Amino acid sequence: MIAAVPNILGWLAISLAKDTTFLYTGRLLEGFGVGIISYTVPVYIAEISPRNKRGALGCVNPLSVTLGMVLAYVLGMLVPWRMLALIESPRWLAKMNKMDDFEASLQVLRGSDTDITSEVNDIKTAVASANKMTAIRFQELNQKKFRMPLILGIGLLVLQQLSGINAILFYAGSIFKAAGVTNSNLAACGVGAIGLLATGATTWLLDRAGRRILLIISSAGMTLSLLAIAVIFFLKDNVPQDSDMYYILSMVSLFAIVAYVITFSFGMGAIPWVIMSEILPVSIKSLAGSFATLANWLTSFGITMTANLLLSWSAGGTFACYTLVSTFTLMFIILWVPETKGRTLEEIQWSFR
Repeated sequence: MIAAVPNILGWLAISLAKDTTFLYTGRLLEGFGVGIISYTVPVYIAEISPRNKRGALGCVNPLSVTLGMVLAYVLGMLVPWRMLALIESPRWLAKMNKMDDFEASLQVLRGSDTDITSEVNDIKTAVASANKMTAIRFQELNQKKFRMPLILGIGLLVLQQLSGINAILFYAGSIFKAAGVTNSNLAACGVGAIGLLATGATTWLLDRAGRRILLIISSAGMTLSLLAIAVIFFLKDNVPQDSDMYYILSMVSLFAIVAYVITFSFGMGAIPWVIMSEILPVSIKSLAGSFATLANWLTSFGITMTANLLLSWSAGGTFACYTLVSTFTLMFIILWVPETKGRTLEEIQWSFR
């Protein structure tokens, strides 16, 4: 509810903007609102979800974001841009020592006929352990038991943005135009719709296939797609615009960008938020989760602000840089990211001790 305030003010500033100062102010206010939402929503969903549905429910937030992008693309073609311009978690109740409310809330979420005894005991044990600790300071996050969850949570969220997804989504029309696609805005709408479908497929697969394998498939597909886009842009610089080869390269670049968006939406779009909400211990969740979210959106800000400059410098060079990052992401996942499917939050967090 707090996040609604800067969101409303931000869109008013954008809609009524007289110059770029208002646009930047609006984006800044939107950033505060989205920053709050992007952390609290996946954490809240992870806390209230049963282990066998946590992955699918965790994708609701990214699915909603993707749907919002599709709507923005479509409305952007139809109306002026200015026109584009509200239950508590059982674990939180337990942490606040509201045990009767905690058990009642958990029973409602799991169903009146479900035996919640084991889950109640697990949560009580985890909360009791966390309550024995004093308030965590920033310097204490370097403890061994916190180090790996922090590296994984922050690393996945930063690498998600460094792969250049927002550069492609925000400048899709310009990228397609540079690639020689005639109706670049319509192509951008199509890419958004395809991303929505891919995110929906991830929601269905996440609790069946697992987080780790989907991340590996996603980052591998992203790497190959980005490599293809980079090579095509380098080749197009040496091909006459009125030639058949230029048209062929334009079509291949369109398919490569679509493949990139599909593979990103298939794993790296949603799963880093799900894993971040699962692996951070309750004692550091507020501080560490806020820091991870801040790192994600600061990286997004940097990528968004530099994308146009880099594309003007060299489209092929820009996508080559994103390819290197995506390759590193694949290695990061293979070497360090564990599987969290089918495990309670307490089991996941205890495994790092």
